[in-house]
Amino acid sequence: MSETGFSRRRFFRGAGVAGTVAVVPLVSGYVGYRIPQAKPEPEVLPPPKAEEAHSFYSRPDLRPPKVKMSDADPDTAPQASPRHLLLGVKDYQGEGAGQAGMLIVNRRGEPVWFAVRDGDDEKPMDFRMQTYRGEPVLTTWQGVAPIGFGKGKCIIFDQAYRQIAEVNTGGGVAESDLHEFLITDSDTALIMAYNPVQRDLSAIGGPSDGWVSDGVIQEIDIETGEVLFDWRSLDHVDLTESQLPVEGQGTKEHPYDYIHLNSIGLDDDGDLLVSARNTWAIYKIAKSDGSLRWTLGGKNTDFRLGEGVEFYWQHDARRQPDGTLSLFDNAASPPQANRSRGLVLSLDEDAMTATVDREYTHPAGLLCDNQGNLQLLEDGRAIVGWGCQPFTSEFDADGEWLTDWRTPEFVQSYRAYLADWVGRPDDEPAVAVRKNAARGVLVYASWNGATEVKRWRVLAGRRANDLSEVVTVPRGGFETAISCDADGPFFAVAALDKQGNELGRSEPVRGR
Repeated sequence: MSETGFSRRRFFRGAGVAGTVAVVPLVSGYVGYRIPQAKPEPEVLPPPKAEEAHSFYSRPDLRPPKVKMSDADPDTAPQASPRHLLLGVKDYQGEGAGQAGMLIVNRRGEPVWFAVRDGDDEKPMDFRMQTYRGEPVLTTWQGVAPIGFGKGKCIIFDQAYRQIAEVNTGGGVAESDLHEFLITDSDTALIMAYNPVQRDLSAIGGPSDGWVSDGVIQEIDIETGEVLFDWRSLDHVDLTESQLPVEGQGTKEHPYDYIHLNSIGLDDDGDLLVSARNTWAIYKIAKSDGSLRWTLGGKNTDFRLGEGVEFYWQHDARRQPDGTLSLFDNAASPPQANRSRGLVLSLDEDAMTATVDREYTHPAGLLCDNQGNLQLLEDGRAIVGWGCQPFTSEFDADGEWLTDWRTPEFVQSYRAYLADWVGRPDDEPAVAVRKNAARGVLVYASWNGATEVKRWRVLAGRRANDLSEVVTVPRGGFETAISCDADGPFFAVAALDKQGNELGRSEPVRGR
C-alpha cells in the first residue's frame, strides 16, 4: 500500500471513469447537519450536465442522477445478488445533478425505478426494502430537515409502488425524525423524534433557561397508530455525557442537540440497540421498562474497549446473526481519526469486553462528516454507504474492496442498501416516437419500476384501435430505443416477460 493509503485496485477519477487512483475530495456539506446561515440571494443554477443526469424520451419528467460503477463486468454485474442498489438521493444546496428522490438501480448503475421527491418538504431518507404483513415493501422517510434532524412522516409502498401506509409519532411528540424507520416482525414501527424541552443548561455552560432536544423513541402499531412503547433520553442519559459543546445552541430556536439519536436496532432478546451520535455511545435499552442495560463507548462505557474499538460520531448500530455488533464509525465532525470505517465488534457481555472483529475502510481514505451505514450480507460481503461522500462500496468476505458506485459530487444518500426487489407497477408502460434519420421511426419504450420485463414488442397501425406486431427486441436498459420500418402513424409497446407473456401495454401514440 502506498503512502497515500491506496491499494492497487482501480478507482474512479473525478469524472467517474475507472483508472489510476486519485485523491477523492471530502464533501462535508449536508442540509440538515449544518447550522443555518443567512439565506443567500436566489441563484439561477445551470441545468445538470448531461453526463451527470439521465434523460428519457418516453419519460421526460424523470431526470435521476447517474450512478457509475467501477470495475463493472457487463456480463456478470446484472446477475450478481443482491441485484439492486437502493438510494434516497438528494443534493447539497441545489448543486447536485438531476432530481432528488427514491432511486433503485441495478448493479451496473442503470435506473430501475425513480420517484421524484424534489420538494423542500419531501427530502427522501432511509429508503430501503423491508417486510410488512409478510410481503416485501419499500419504505422511506420524507419531510424537512432543518438543522440535523427531521420533521416528517414514514411511508410504506407495495410492489406496485402504491402507498399503503403512513406512520407518525403519537402522544404529542414532535413529528417523526429522519434517522430511523424500522418495521419489526410484529408489523410495528420503531421510529424516533427530537422533542424540544426547556432545561437548565448552566451546569454544562449553557443558559439557565435553555432548551434541549430530548431524544424520543417510539414503537407504533402501523395499522392503528397506537403508541406501544415510548422512551425519552433525558430520563436515562445525562446532559454531561454529550461530546458536543453547548456553545451556539440551547435556545428555543436552536435547542441543544446533546444526544442525536440516529439508529434503532432490535437485539436478539427483543431489547433495543440505539446509536447516539453526540455521546459517541450505543445503548442497550430494555423494552420492559426503558432502563439502560449497558452503554458501549462514550464517557460512561460499561465495556472495556480493546485496541481500535473506540468510535466517534457513529451511525447505524445493528446486532448481527453471529452475535457481533456492526456500526458505521464516522470519526469526523470534527475529525477524531483520519478515515471513516465500517466496524464490526465482538462483545463479551459476561466479561464486558469489546474487541474489533473486522473493519472496512475505503482505499481512498474517505472521511465522512455525517450520515453513512454498514450492511452485512449473508455470504459475508459488506456494503458501506459513505453518507455525505458520493460513494457506496462493496467489500468481499475478507474485507477487501470490490467495487464502488458513485453519484455526481454533490449528490448524497443518507444510507445505501443492496436488495433483490421485484416491482410490478400498476400503471402502463411509456412510449415515445421520433423520426429515424435513416428510415422509419425510433420507438422509445420504458416502464418505471418494472423488474420482470425482458423484451419489448412494438405494435403499429393506421388506427389506434387496430395495431399489429412490427418487431420484438430485448430490453435495453431503463429506456429501450427500437428502430422500426413502419409507417404507423399509431404506435404502442408491449412489455414481455422471459416466457413471452405480456405484462403490460402502453396507450397508442401518434408518431411524429
